[in-house]
Amino acid sequence: MITLPAFANCHSHAFHRALRGRVTGADTFWAWREQMYALAGALDPDLMFGLAKATYGEMRLAGIGVVGEFHYLHHNPDGRAYDDPNAMGEALIAAARDAGIRICLLDTCYLSAGFGKAPEGVQQRFNDGSAEAWAARVSHLADRHAGADDVVIGAAIHSVRAVPRSGLATVADALPGAPLHVHLSEQPAENEECIKSTGLTPTALLAEAGVWTSRTTAVHATHLTDRDIQTIGEAASFVCFCPTTERELGDGIGPSIALRDAGARLTLGSDSNTVIDMFEEARAVEMNERLASGIRGAWSASELGEAATVTGYESLGFGSGDPITLSTDSVRLAGATNPLWAATAADVIADPGTVAEDLRAAIAACWSRV
Repeated sequence: MITLPAFANCHSHAFHRALRGRVTGADTFWAWREQMYALAGALDPDLMFGLAKATYGEMRLAGIGVVGEFHYLHHNPDGRAYDDPNAMGEALIAAARDAGIRICLLDTCYLSAGFGKAPEGVQQRFNDGSAEAWAARVSHLADRHAGADDVVIGAAIHSVRAVPRSGLATVADALPGAPLHVHLSEQPAENEECIKSTGLTPTALLAEAGVWTSRTTAVHATHLTDRDIQTIGEAASFVCFCPTTERELGDGIGPSIALRDAGARLTLGSDSNTVIDMFEEARAVEMNERLASGIRGAWSASELGEAATVTGYESLGFGSGDPITLSTDSVRLAGATNPLWAATAADVIADPGTVAEDLRAAIAACWSRV
């Protein structure tokens, strides 16, 4: 057997797992989003728990020891809070515990449908009404789990589209010292709207609010200017690339080498969970660079392995994970000198239990509500 550190999956939307193999006809990111919203509108804490537990079970089978759950589905369909305002977050935490992985719950502030636009439709479920109200709710959640060794409560800015300029600093300051994540420049349209509305790129707008520090993670960071890259690098912030989702949604290839050379620290995530395989996410960073530049070897196996483990754990507020083992009987590993270039999640030795059955049941229950 080959022993490796357990992986850190630094960006997940667990409920997106129900879209796998079902939502394939959307021609753009924005069309895909409408179909994702239909699913989001159907979920309640019980459905969220069942789907997340099964999804985290799949992550455990793939050798993932900790997940960063970017959580913005907070309230009832009409926007009213549940009796416990953190019921949905607690469902995700309980699901991770039952599945046997640690969780950094990145409670996400989402207040608007775009620059100057009120939340629409299912977005009412995401909305706390103000950055201050969001901060009060997430502070209660953080207090509830203070001292837990398997749960970290972090903060997240969904995007510059979803949090008004006046609220960005409030979110950034809500949980001092905790992980702070933000979707950044995933789509060119986001950059164009931000510049039109504020005169700044998303990175510069977030810098104005004091977002960029060594505890901050920029998720995607796909469409950046040279100055954006310098800003993120100078802060020694993390950047989380999610290559399988970025290619599935047609996002583009992010500037991983330029970010690394500027001082940013790479982590990896499965995002929409179209694929749950950290070997694939790690390899894809290098393979995408080869496609973009025509040059091989920009990322070494050791650099990618560190991004998928040690650096990822740091970005989520955890120490290192327990080891995982790979089977040397795997046909994929025959003759390989480094498993990162050859292995898949299927090579991790783990008891599958009822994960497949649980996934089928949870996904069927979700779609029956749509």
